[in-house]
Parts: sequence; structure tokens; C-alpha cells
Amino acid sequence: MSTAGTTLVIGATGTTGSRTAAHLTTAGHRVKAASRQAGPVAGAEPVRFDWYDPATHADALDGADRVYLIPPLGDPDPAAIMLPFLQRARTAGVRRAVLLSSSAIPEGGPAVGTVHQTLPDLFDQWAVLRPSWFMQNFTGTHAHARGIRDDGTIRTATESGRVGFVDAEDIAAVAVRALTDEQAPDTDLVITGPEALSHDGIAAIITEVTGRPVVHRRLSYEQMRDRLAAEVPVEFAAMLAGMDRAIAEGAEDRVTDTVQRLTDRPPRTFRAFLEREMRGKDIPGSGPRAAVHP
Repeated sequence: MSTAGTTLVIGATGTTGSRTAAHLTTAGHRVKAASRQAGPVAGAEPVRFDWYDPATHADALDGADRVYLIPPLGDPDPAAIMLPFLQRARTAGVRRAVLLSSSAIPEGGPAVGTVHQTLPDLFDQWAVLRPSWFMQNFTGTHAHARGIRDDGTIRTATESGRVGFVDAEDIAAVAVRALTDEQAPDTDLVITGPEALSHDGIAAIITEVTGRPVVHRRLSYEQMRDRLAAEVPVEFAAMLAGMDRAIAEGAEDRVTDTVQRLTDRPPRTFRAFLEREMRGKDIPGSGPRAAVHP
């Protein structure tokens, strides 16, 4: 691995950004930890960054030669704000860009798919991480975790479709390799856990591990869209509900060897993930101390 250079981690206090920053600093890499509040990140230089405030971009990019990109959350057209920033990053000396996308969004697809399509034209060294759905969705602040806490229910429009759920720690481990290996991947990487599970299966494992009954309630596409629209813009809600429908049709029923191939260790199973979360950390459904963790 190359230890030279400085990595700008955007979203450094978020689910994958915090873990990526932590892995980088532990390995001795220099990190600029970017977030809207410039919150402290152990071993890193905190820097204020807001996608929608270009005045914060120059300081964030100063001295960085690689960048980990978390798109602006909930924006149905992130390319409008991200592409000008990426052009500025290249001019400022960034050589390598690693973009967090989704297994559900192909190159040239909606939302961040446009950024994915453009990235190779902007940087000679690049990678697009396309993880499956996060295991942390069931233990953090996601709607699934809230539903588990509130009434022991996971609500989706996925029917019996299966997903290769992945631990954010495994995503971060892949991100570190993509950012620091001597040779950049220069491709997109679909990242999954070791098994594909339906939400019925997820509910059953949570029930077994935590001892609290959890069920999966199947909603229609329209019911899911309208439920999501109470929290996010309607266009984004429709896209998310459409991803559920795609899962129902089998789009996410796959596992890949990406974690094993890039990190030389197998990805964590969902059961092992839950058992780890229960050790020294509260998770939804784990009894009277049930709280929030992503």
C-alpha cells in the first residue's frame, strides 16, 4: 500500500465515512475529516464541508490528493452539485477519487449513477463502491431500526426478494484499499455480505438473536412510496420505493467476492453482525436497554 498523500473523507462522521477515516488513521494515513460541523475524528484533521456551500470546498481540498465521496443525502440529482466540485478537486491536485454509490444504481443510472459515469473522465485513478443494503439499517437511525424499536415491525415493498446485506465495516475496509493501494481499482465494485437474505429472514434472525419478536410487513409499492414521502422529497421517495420493487423482482439476489478479494478476509454474516452489536452496544430489540446505535 502507498502511505503517501492526504485523503479527504467527505461525510467523515457518517456510517461509512467514520469507519473509513478510522481505518485510514489507524493504518497511519493522513486524513482530512470533512463534515458540516467539522466534528472531531480521532487522528484526523477536522474540516468543515457542505456540498451546498462552495465556500467550504477550497479549505477541504487544500493538500488532499485523494478523496472519498459520500453524495449529498436525499438529493435526487447529486450530479448538479458534485460534478463542479469534482472538477475543482482535479484542478486542486486530487489524483484519486472513490465514490460511494449503490448496488441498485448502475453506471449512468439515476441519481449518483451520473456521477459514476463521469468519474473516469475526471480522474485517472478511481473506483465506485456499489454496496448492497447496509446491515446497520436494522440497528441505527434508519426507518427499519425505528420500526423494530417501536413495534417490532420491518416494513418494505420487497416481498420475498433477497438482498446480500453488508456490514458498513466491510464497506470501509474495501474503501481503504481502493483509496490506498498502489494501483487503483479503476472500476466499480459491487460489495455484498456472504449470504442473500429476505426481510422475512432478517426478521427471523433478529428474533433469534435478540429474543424479541420481529416481523416483516409487506407493503405495496404505493404504500411504501407514500410512507417514505413523509420524510423525504416525493421524487426521492418514489426512487427508494422503486428499489424495493426491484428487490422483489430479484435485482439484489446475489453475493460477490469483493470483500474477500480486496481485504483477504470474508465479509461478516448478519448473525455475526448482530451478535457483535449486542456486545457492549445497545441494539433495537435487545431488552430494556434497547436504544439506537449507523
